[in-house]
Amino acid sequence: MIKVINPGLQTTVQDHGRIGHYEVGMPPSGAMDKYSYLASNLLVGNKDHAAVLEITYMGPVLEFQQDVNVAITGGEMPPKINGQSVPMWETLAIKAGDVLSFDFIKQGARVYLAVAGGIDVPLIMESRSTYTLCGIGGFEGRALQAGDELKIGGENESEIAVGTRISDELIPTFSKTNEIRVVLGLCSYRLTEESKERFFSIDWTVTPEANRVGYRFKGERLNFVEREQPFGAGSNPSNVVDLGYPIGSIQVPDGVEPIALLNDAVTGGGYATICTIISTDLDKMAQIKTNEKVRFVAVDIHEALEIRKEYQGKINQMKQQVLGHKGGVKNG
Repeated sequence: MIKVINPGLQTTVQDHGRIGHYEVGMPPSGAMDKYSYLASNLLVGNKDHAAVLEITYMGPVLEFQQDVNVAITGGEMPPKINGQSVPMWETLAIKAGDVLSFDFIKQGARVYLAVAGGIDVPLIMESRSTYTLCGIGGFEGRALQAGDELKIGGENESEIAVGTRISDELIPTFSKTNEIRVVLGLCSYRLTEESKERFFSIDWTVTPEANRVGYRFKGERLNFVEREQPFGAGSNPSNVVDLGYPIGSIQVPDGVEPIALLNDAVTGGGYATICTIISTDLDKMAQIKTNEKVRFVAVDIHEALEIRKEYQGKINQMKQQVLGHKGGVKNG
């Protein structure tokens, strides 16, 4: 059992996501930085899809009421056990009565806390992830509050020795200026050539509206090609006939401020999506904070697949390192 003394700014239970229900308007939710999420579960011997705590900007204070191994990954938010600094990206031992707390975030935005066995909350549509907008999943469908008590489950499948560590070259670094790679489309043809060029050549600033639903960016106005709006589309030039929004798609309502739609976003609507963030860079997006800078870089689908292959290679390397044998752990 884990008792929440202080919940932090926004701490939610997340797993790999509520996959396969997009067509009924249910977004996947789930851990925003999948690489850090996987690493945390790996370090405590959990199945790949076990539920963890996703901690945003300010960490919680948690009192553990049983002995358990834990791992903390993601952005740099220095953790402490009973006031003593402990490392991130390493298997740690917690004893009954220990209190885990965090310093302020130094780099990145989100941290993942895995406990051996996973966080035990009910499965809703095959997932334990919290979708706060609908109030479903996770712990009572909401972010944690003081006084909550979390059960620890049985999602671990191997014993990992305390002190096992992910090597430095496999630990991501976080920066205040970021390049985010995107594939152009579906509706990039709606932007004028000049605006398309500007979109990729300016540094966009993340506004205070940056959360699990989406990130809004400030930069300059983008212009759309003039046309007679088709039947079924709204009157604004940024409107199209309703379409599905992929996770990571970027729309520009009225051409004013681009919005990148993320894990908890609506699944479709009537705004032109001009490009989509590639899956590997969604992890990077999750670690960007308000007022930090983003430069978008266009890649084609073949480059995106190559990048995904490299990313998968890193995950396999990490698995071999932690588990000490080839082939990694079976997916739960």
